[in-house]
Amino acid sequence: MLRLRIYQPQAHYRVPFTYQRRHTYPIPPYSTVIGFLCNVLGIDDPKKQENLRDEPVILYDELKKIKISIAGSFESKTTEYVWFRNLSTASHIRRFGYAENRSVGGHVEHIGGQSPVSMDILNEVRLVIYLAHEKKAFLEHIRSSLENPVRRLEVLHLGRAEDWIVIEEVSEVSALSNTEGKSQMQEEEKSESNFRVQRVDANFRHFFWIPERIFTGASESTEADPYTKAQGLLYNVPTFWTVVDYEQTLNRHGQRVFEYIRAKLNDGLITGCRFLYDEKLGLPIFLADFGADHKQNMGEDPSGSKPFLSDERQSHE
Repeated sequence: MLRLRIYQPQAHYRVPFTYQRRHTYPIPPYSTVIGFLCNVLGIDDPKKQENLRDEPVILYDELKKIKISIAGSFESKTTEYVWFRNLSTASHIRRFGYAENRSVGGHVEHIGGQSPVSMDILNEVRLVIYLAHEKKAFLEHIRSSLENPVRRLEVLHLGRAEDWIVIEEVSEVSALSNTEGKSQMQEEEKSESNFRVQRVDANFRHFFWIPERIFTGASESTEADPYTKAQGLLYNVPTFWTVVDYEQTLNRHGQRVFEYIRAKLNDGLITGCRFLYDEKLGLPIFLADFGADHKQNMGEDPSGSKPFLSDERQSHE
């Protein structure tokens, strides 16, 4: 398990079906964090390879096996009034009268039309992101890439390109523990884990994504799972994506087709259920299990899935 603590002075995590008034999620969706990891790791091609402990791997394939938990808070929300520009010929003609003209009222303006947009902005954002993976070497690769971001594709950000981040903590890679507190680390690793499955009833004063499929590292659960028990707004949250015609264009910024999973957006009040718990920070951890086959495309529920436990039984760092 790898824990990241991130600060952002301002951020906007757009709710995708909002336009004239652009609403924001209180915390980033999974796709935003996955895009951030692609940026950090320098994944500009889904077939890009890297050697991890002398083992060649395809980075994007390894990234698809990751489990992600997202929690966060913010101090206030403001609304900015901005102009968006449309560069289509039709918009230009509506603004200027004909295609060759760029003058309105005697003033030369930029080409295209423009529309007023209200955009919700979060202020003083603090995020806690947990990453779990079956390969410790992959988490170590993420950790080293964050500490020395020489592989990054762009300035590190979450949300809009201008929503830069400050990394406050990149933890050591540690192991999960099972419900009885027994370490699942390999025998040579003796350090104590701060992550255990337990019940803690509290208002944690953070927002959380609680996914339908949660990986805990536990072998069984004796109480209601958080997705069923906890309150929250239900969303189809975007995760991984494919780029249309990427093989022909090699344009990673092209049109994206997203996969989705069901998750609840919880405002911090959680009672009556067991979950993976960070004893150091005092926060629940809800690791989204995206599934190796990614059958949850467009919110589709994979048959035979268990909402609280992963079908996998191997140890995850």
